[in-house]
Amino acid sequence: MNVLGIESSCDETGVALVEVDGQEAPRLRAHALHSQVEMHQAYGGVVPELASRDHIRRVLPLTEQVMRQAGASLGEIDYIAYTRGPGLAGALLVGAGVACALAAALGRPAVGVHHLEGHLLSPFLSRDPPEFPFVALLVSGGHTQLMRVEDAGRYELLGETIDDAAGEAFDKSAKLLGLGYPGGPALARLAEFGDSTAFNLPRPLLHSGNLDFSFAGLKTAVRNQVLKLGTNTCEQDKANLAAATQQAIVDVLVRKSLQALRETGCTRIVVAGGVGANARLREQLNAECAKRQLRVHYPELALCTDNGAMIALAAAMRLQRGSAAESTDYAFNVLPRWPLGAA
Repeated sequence: MNVLGIESSCDETGVALVEVDGQEAPRLRAHALHSQVEMHQAYGGVVPELASRDHIRRVLPLTEQVMRQAGASLGEIDYIAYTRGPGLAGALLVGAGVACALAAALGRPAVGVHHLEGHLLSPFLSRDPPEFPFVALLVSGGHTQLMRVEDAGRYELLGETIDDAAGEAFDKSAKLLGLGYPGGPALARLAEFGDSTAFNLPRPLLHSGNLDFSFAGLKTAVRNQVLKLGTNTCEQDKANLAAATQQAIVDVLVRKSLQALRETGCTRIVVAGGVGANARLREQLNAECAKRQLRVHYPELALCTDNGAMIALAAAMRLQRGSAAESTDYAFNVLPRWPLGAA
């Protein structure tokens, strides 16, 4: 079974072809990705209208590129999957429209996929895939969630952010430090040269007893420190504050993840989403899990950001289990706000 996946939820256009054969491990035949980061940098963040227009320009050339790389013809495609939500409405409509039009032209079913489900299942394309059940830490853009995962399509929400997500805390703190867009990676790079103990920043909800997150207070604390330092802040102070901010976020994510593993009795955790690529998070979580003989699984670094491979994979795993929402009438809608539990 060959599934073509199209991702267009925000500022990356991703297309991929994934093959699944019975109970064999899924195989990524080819994938291509275009990031809009350079285009949005001038505005300090994603401009939805520009994002949608760029998806229109990129999606078909990327599809052609993937099919060439895979050495496959359109006739070999069995299903076409697309991101139905959550995300930017206009951006989602581009991918959904192209996917359903192509599916109709080929006479193949179209499958709408939840963006976060794609992230959650993406480690199954890695060299070290997980086994069910596991705990998933989803740290993608505006989402920070802990889920218990019994199987593809069987998810229990354990905790989530009640205000700013971890990715938003990275981005907003970076903006306060004048680091530009995208803020998260820029802050992480600057943090490499800083002392994480130089500033005493809060760890919101660290000792709350539940598995929810809150990072708005941390962002406010960073803002207050920036104001205290004033306009003549030296580069070392900036690096120290970046390191302290990163460490505060990582401490909360690791503490809550270990608590979730303890409460569920699971011995494996999957970390997925853009923040999952953060080196400090991986280092600290790996060390803490090793002490407790727990396993940690990540997607390949190239698949941490939004991509078509995770969408094709999620659809393929759902199809294997008979739980995919297939469409052969090719009518579609998108869900900019879509809880994973309702997928």
